[in-house]
This record gives sequence, structure tokens and C-alpha cells, in this order.
Amino acid sequence: MKAILNFARTAIAALALYSASGLVAGQNLPGLSSIAQAAVVRSITVQGNQRVDADTVRSYVTIVPGRSFSNFDIDESVKQLFATGLFGDVEIFQRRRILVVVVTENPTVNQVIFKGNKRLKDGKLKEAIQLDGRSILSEGALESDVNRIREAYRLTGRTNANVSGRTVELPNNRVNVVFDINEGGKTKIKKITFIGNSAYRDGRLKEVITIKQSNLLSWLKNDDIYDEDRLRADEERLRRFYFNHGYADFRVISSIAELDAENNHYIITITVDEGDLYRFGDVSVDNAIQEVDTDRLERLVKTRTGDKYSADKVEKTLVALTNEIAGSGYAFAQVTPRGSRDFDSQTISVIYLVDEGPRVYIERIDIRGNTRTRDHVIRREFDVSEGDAYNRVLVNRAKRRLDALGYFKTVSIGTEQGSSPDRVVLVVRVEDQPTGEFSIGGGYSTASGALAEISFSEKNFLGRGQHIRIAAGLGLDDDSKYEFSFTEPYFLGRRIAAGFDIVQSTTTADDSILYENVTTLGRLRAKFPLNDDLSVELNYTFKNEDISVSNPAAVSAATRQAIGTWVTSSVGYTVVYSTIDNFQVPREGIYVKFSQDFAGVGGDASYIKTTGRATAYHTVSEEFDLVVMGAVGAGHIVGLGQNLRIVDNFFQGGETIRGFARYGIGPRDIGTNEALGGTTYINATAELQFPLPAVPTSFGLRGAVFAEAGTLYGNEFSGAGLAASTLSTFNDDTIRASIGASIIWNSPFGPLRADFAHALNKAAFDRTELFRFGVSTKF
Repeated sequence: MKAILNFARTAIAALALYSASGLVAGQNLPGLSSIAQAAVVRSITVQGNQRVDADTVRSYVTIVPGRSFSNFDIDESVKQLFATGLFGDVEIFQRRRILVVVVTENPTVNQVIFKGNKRLKDGKLKEAIQLDGRSILSEGALESDVNRIREAYRLTGRTNANVSGRTVELPNNRVNVVFDINEGGKTKIKKITFIGNSAYRDGRLKEVITIKQSNLLSWLKNDDIYDEDRLRADEERLRRFYFNHGYADFRVISSIAELDAENNHYIITITVDEGDLYRFGDVSVDNAIQEVDTDRLERLVKTRTGDKYSADKVEKTLVALTNEIAGSGYAFAQVTPRGSRDFDSQTISVIYLVDEGPRVYIERIDIRGNTRTRDHVIRREFDVSEGDAYNRVLVNRAKRRLDALGYFKTVSIGTEQGSSPDRVVLVVRVEDQPTGEFSIGGGYSTASGALAEISFSEKNFLGRGQHIRIAAGLGLDDDSKYEFSFTEPYFLGRRIAAGFDIVQSTTTADDSILYENVTTLGRLRAKFPLNDDLSVELNYTFKNEDISVSNPAAVSAATRQAIGTWVTSSVGYTVVYSTIDNFQVPREGIYVKFSQDFAGVGGDASYIKTTGRATAYHTVSEEFDLVVMGAVGAGHIVGLGQNLRIVDNFFQGGETIRGFARYGIGPRDIGTNEALGGTTYINATAELQFPLPAVPTSFGLRGAVFAEAGTLYGNEFSGAGLAASTLSTFNDDTIRASIGASIIWNSPFGPLRADFAHALNKAAFDRTELFRFGVSTKF
């Protein structure tokens, strides 16, 4: 019996020892889990580590000496060590009462090398990846950076870029990481097609979206790059476009980008359901706050019965009503639009419900994702702040303002529950994007001849939201212009755009102006927005003009009188009212500008100069994309206590009445045929714009026919002998008129146009021209 008991004890001990010694990472002995869970070690030994301290390795091991553990604990320890990214291999096993951890350290990166890259330089690629010198290399990190480089190329339009990563071993467990890159060709957007649209042609809708079809000039603007986020954003642009033009049921059914890998191009197909065109039916305000005058609220409503339905006008009405009610002391009031469709009459009646809302406060505003733009630049776009009443209308308005800045790729604003039921946290998520622009351009203008310009602009300088622009323009005949501008859009923490301009220009003599004028100008300005459409700008201008002529005997007495250095010191203001939908390619809206300048705050000149211009655009046919433009302008200058110099006058020509040369109309000197300028001008324009047939809309070309009329007259010259040689032309107020046709190009350099015009009516001394090329839209 004793022998049997000894044998049993020996067998049990051997079995326990065998079970304990079999504990290695990832292994279990079937049927012996209870024995494994009872295993205990006295200490932990680390082997194989060179760079990483043993205590650091032990800190990631979940097994504690003196406590029982299982295979599960070993598995968790292995996972934790791998998760550090420090090790390429890990093994854990028990040797008697000692737990042995054997590690193989990942190598250290000595240098990152890029091969084959031309379009994206090393610096740009290093910004995209995570590995750098002194990083710890792992297979996961290498593969992640390969994908990051591929994504960087995809964002530049090279979807088929081929990227691979490899290592070159060095002594002391170091490696060089080499990324081999085959950039491939640019992945173009061959075609953008719309399905289901009948109210608007494909060409019109292509102007709404930001992704463009590839063409010969795409390399200048780089807007033919497919990006899924941009396509989703373009869906929203299409929705807003249709909602603002009466199509309240519009929806995007699908937007699909198909990649033809063999030919390396995309074909984008956007399927839409336009729905019916709606107009506003009955519009009213249902006001439940007795202390607020309903009649006053109704006067703020911007939606009118019979007008095309517009979501934008509904939003503007909500903002106007909300601000009015809040100003009356009801910060928590809510304005909610309630629409009802009449499918038979295709109208939408809108009732604006005004009621006391729940008392919810903004606990704080959290801004996330901004790596460059400073928090205060984002916060100042909100009309609410911490502690204010929460109002969704004003929050939506802030989002539209942030989108309009152009600082961010994406903007979203959500809410989270605050510290109590009546508190919310506004969460603003943004993604910064590049805001600087460097351009080198050249061209030809019949007004100033050949020219070249180099400019740099940054609209979010140092992330502060400030705008700077530096430009240098050079033309033939030694004409030149140098500019520096700076604008702080929130001066003194208020919505005041304050800034300054410094300009130095040289204008050389030509056949109409026989003097050279070197001008240095400095201007201080401050712009005050009165509402979304109306603004006032105040300015002070200091101008130094140095006027010289090569042969004084060959110029008019008026020009001789102006020779020398003159200083003009003036203050002025400008009032602007604008509802223009798009300043690059306007189709709807009104733009009115009225200015007055008062010279005589020191200096040599003393006068009042008044100018005004009103321009209106209206789409007369959505189907054929026909746009009518009408404009009128006028100006008058009068001396204060002294007569005007020639350089104070207005000069007019082809820039206001096409068919006439630069300085081509108005008083001229009989003896020298110089343009003398005038004190009064008026002009008017009527124009019809249309798409050019058989020309792809991706080229941005449109045609126009126009008619223009106007005049320039009057003088206030002083000095002996001035009137004798020019009296017969000074007060000639003949109405000049012309007709013509144009080609308008929304180019990468801005809107340009070529005009072919014929003067129908002119004075005998006027100068005409058939062709003119220059900037398209001037406001």
C-alpha cells in the first residue's frame, strides 16, 4: 500500500510539473486548465532587449510574481508588448519558477528616403508620413506610411501612383527606409454627366459644382481632381442651388465616379430628381409673444407671395426675425418656419411661428480639428458665446459664415449635453486647408498693352484670419504697378474690416496722355457691414503725384500747368448694396455703389468727387441660360475754392463705352489732340449673355451682345491761355453710342473678355477702336 501511495504522489507531481512547463504563449493543455490557472512564478526575466529597458518590458506584462496566472494572461501580455510597436517578435514561457520574456526589438529608422518622386517633393511627402529619423520601425508603420503616400498622390489627382516601401539594414539594429514611387500620370475626369435634369442644362449645373471636367487649361486651376468628399459636398451645392431656385422637392438620387484604370480617367454620373417648380403662397407671421409688435416682424419677412421658393430667403427671414426678437429682450424665443404645399397650384405657404423656446444656455464652445486657424478666428463668426441663450438659427448662420471664409475643407457644428439639462456644449469640427496663393500671369490689354503680374495673397495669415496681398505688375513702355494690402476683418474685436493699401505706379506718355505720372498712394480704410447686403466703407487717402513731360513745348497749356509734384489728401466714403449671386459669373442680383471723396485735408487739391454705378443681372431663360445685364453710371467733380487740374478730371473710353479707345471720348486739345478729361460723365449698358454653342462648358466660355451709350464733358481749368486753344471742345456733350459682341472667359486668371464693337455715334475728335481685351466684370 505504501508503495502504491508513493507512486500516486510521484505521478501527480510529474503531471503538475509537465503542465506548468508547457505554459508558453498561445498554448493550452486540454483538460488541465485548472492546473494552469494555479501556476505561480517568483520573478520575470527579460531577454533579447538592447535598447528598451527591462523594467519597461515588465510594465507591459500583466502577470505578477506571486500570483496565479493562466494562458489567457500570457496571451494578453504578448498582445500588450506587440501593441507598443517596439518589438518584431515576442515569446513568453515559464522556466521553473521564473517567467521568461524573450523579445526581438524593431529596428530604429536612421533615414527616410524617397525615390522616383517629382510632382511631390520630399518635404511634402515627409509631412504626409509618420516615420522619420529615430522612429521605431514596424511592419504596420511601414504599410501605413505607404498608404499615406498613396493618399497624398490621390489628392493631387494621381490615383494610379504606385508606392512600395523597403528597408536597408545598417549596423546596431538601424535601417534606412526607402519608398520607391512611380507617380504615374494624372487621373483625369473625362466626363461629368447629369441624368434627370430638364430645368437646367448640364453646362449650368457643372458651374454649380466644384469638380470640373478635364480640359487643356485644367493644369492651371487643378480643379479636375476627383475626391469623394468633394463629390459629397457638391451634392449639397446642387441641393442648395435647386432649393434656392424654387425646386423644394429636389434630391440627388446618386452620384457615381467610375474609374477606368486602363485609360486612367474617371467618368462621373450624377442622377437627380428635380421635382416641380414652386412659388411662395401665403406668407404670414404667427406671433405668440404679445409684447413684440407683429407688424414690425412682418416688415422683416424677405419671402414674398408669388416669388420663386427660395430656402436662402427663408433662412435670411429666420435670422432677421430672431435678431429683432432677441433685441426686444426675448433671448430664448424661437422662430420656426412651417410650410404647406399646394400640389395643384404648386405653391408653398409659409407661416413663421414665433414662440418662447426652452431656456437652454450654451455652456461652452469646443473647437476641434483646427491645426492652423486660431480658435478666436472661428469663435468670432458666432453671434452667440458661452453663457448666451442657445439659438439654432444663429448657430446655422455661423456655419454658413465659416464655410464662406474659405479657410476650411469641412465645417460641422453639433451639440453635446452639458453639465445640466439646461446646458449644451457646441462642438465645432473643422479641417484646415491651404489659403495662400502664388501666381505668375501675363496677358494683353488694349487699355495698357502687354503686361505681366506676379502676386502672392494669403487670406488666413498666420492663422489669424488676416488677408495680405503683394503684387508687382510690369507692362511695355515702362508702365509698372506695385501693391501691398493688409486687411484685418475683425478690427478691435468687431465686425469691421480695417486695413491699408500702399501703391506705387508709373504711367508713361502715349498718344492721348502726353505726360508721365509717377504716383505713390497710401490709403487707410474701414468697412462696416450694416446687414448682409449693405455696407459702408470710410477711407483716408494720401497721394503724391510727380508729373513730367519730355518736351513742354509740345503739350497743351493744361498739361504744362500740371507739371511738378502734387499732393492730394482726401477723406471719403463708399456705400455698397449687393445681392449678386456670384461675382465671377453673375446671373442674378443687384450691385449698387455710391462714393464721395473730399480732397483738401491738406495737400494741393481741393474738390468733391461723386461717383455712382448700379448693375443688375437677371436670368431670362433657365433652359437656355440667357442672362440680361443692365448698368448705369455717373460721376461729377467740382473744385472747392480753386479750379481743377488735368489730373483731377475723369477720363473715359473703352472701359465704359466699348468701341472707343482708352481716353477716347471727352474734351481734347485742338493743337496737340491730348485728352483733357472732363468733370461730368454718364453711361449706360444693356447686354445679353448666352452659352457658346458647340463649346464644352468646361472651357468657361460664354458669348454676349451689347449696346452702350454715354458722354463726358466739362472743365474747370485755370490759368492764362488755357481756354483759347480748347474752347471748341470743352463743353461738347455729344452722346456716344456703340454696339458689339463679346466672348467672355471665366479663366484661371479671373474673368476675362474680348469685345468687338462699332461706334454708332461719336464726336469728330473722338478716337475709336474695334477690338478690346481685358477684365470681364467690374463692380
